[in-house]
Amino acid sequence: MPFDLERTTHRFTKSDTGGVQTVVADDPQDTTQVTLVQHHLSSEVERFRRGDFSDPARIHGAEMPGLATLRAHGGRITITYEAVPGGARVTYATDDAALRDALHHWFDAQVSDHGSHATR
Repeated sequence: MPFDLERTTHRFTKSDTGGVQTVVADDPQDTTQVTLVQHHLSSEVERFRRGDFSDPARIHGAEMPGLATLRAHGGRITITYEAVPGGARVTYATDDAALRDALHHWFDAQVSDHGSHATR
């Protein structure tokens, strides 16, 4: 990741339709981290919409829970990006139960992998 994990926090919140991933700088005045987070997540969203989850696979491993299903989503997940104070938010929404479950498994894996830098 281009931003500093020691200076940012990831939040993965599951929902009935998918979930919300929020990444913020621990210091909202740290404009370098805020800009890096926003650029990274906006780029990730563009790739995720195409089913390209290669970046999370590279960071967390190709066998990351939920990843294979997410790669095959074929546009059945609506993925939106929003800049928020101190960082950015990505919302994932689908009415497909298997994709929702894959998102939830993927979120759990990320929380586990990011350790103290991530919350639910």
